[in-house]
Amino acid sequence: MISRLKKNSVSLLAIVLIAILMVLPTGYEDAVIYKGTDRVQAKVISTDESTVKSSGLIQSGEQYCDVKILGGKFKGQTARAVNMLSGSLESDKIFREGDIAQVVISYKDQEILSVTMTDHYRIDKELILAGMFVVLLILFAGRTGLRAVYSFVITVLAIWKIMVPAYLRGVNPIWCGILMTAFLTVLIIFLVYGWDKKTLAASSGALAGVLVTCVMGCLFTDAFKIHGAVMAYSESLLYAGYQDLNLTKIFMSGIFIGASGAMMDLSVDITSAVNEVIEKKPGIGWREAARSGMNVGRAAMGTMTTTLLLAYSGGYIALLMTFMAQGTPIDNILNYKYVSAEILDTVIGSFGLVTVAPFTAITSGFMLTRKYK
Repeated sequence: MISRLKKNSVSLLAIVLIAILMVLPTGYEDAVIYKGTDRVQAKVISTDESTVKSSGLIQSGEQYCDVKILGGKFKGQTARAVNMLSGSLESDKIFREGDIAQVVISYKDQEILSVTMTDHYRIDKELILAGMFVVLLILFAGRTGLRAVYSFVITVLAIWKIMVPAYLRGVNPIWCGILMTAFLTVLIIFLVYGWDKKTLAASSGALAGVLVTCVMGCLFTDAFKIHGAVMAYSESLLYAGYQDLNLTKIFMSGIFIGASGAMMDLSVDITSAVNEVIEKKPGIGWREAARSGMNVGRAAMGTMTTTLLLAYSGGYIALLMTFMAQGTPIDNILNYKYVSAEILDTVIGSFGLVTVAPFTAITSGFMLTRKYK
């Protein structure tokens, strides 16, 4: 009965926390640029490309679309919308008849002043994909899968509702990132293990790795002379009126935040392995249990390091292809600031993993053998 109450209390705590985060205001809900506008979906009825100028792959000018508005105060009305083309393949999009688009309607009283096409509407597909993932996870892992969904939602909400607004307000990114990472680490591991010493053992190991990653990331970001402007859209943030933000410290915080997930995985793997050994052999000493955890850690560290490399480098395939196509020497590639930033992320994150393994093995062996005795 007590065990069931503990399990239910974990889920209840997660649901309450999700509810609190969902209603928590960020302070940036009423953006000035969206006042006097209606952001809705619209169906493209017809298109007009007569003013679009094409030059190979590049298109510029304006595409005009007749659209039927699907929501908001002008639902059911038709209007002529404009799709501005800047000549950038990255940001431009072309609409076709039958597409569902996200549009911004500028209006005054009951009169539509202009309609601007912003992008294709994708949220419905995103919800379908997320729903498929949730169903598969729960079918495969049951209660643990449901808790994984809770942890995923809490992480997204905490980053969006707490960490991002704090960064925008100028809170020190290092301390804010450390506190947020520590909170999420303990909470996520708690959702996995519940009210158990395994939570304390795994959390302590993961937090040790986070602290090592934080210190080394700060030191070597300065040593590498990496500016935070290497982050995507960081300069746009400065031009939006946030010139006082310290982009370099935000980049530093991103190093240990990005690696914290892999460190949590490793700490949970080692803790679970040590716990399994102790369950099968309750009389085992803590040193022998810790040695078993270290053996698991050694095997896992090799794949975890590669996981970090693949995770960070996956978004830079086009950059590497450009280097190869241009015949850029390898020493120039390694010295390039974007590549150096990725090397920094990967190697510093790997240092954290190396710290996590022995520390988690020792704490798990010590705490869990005491639990069973």
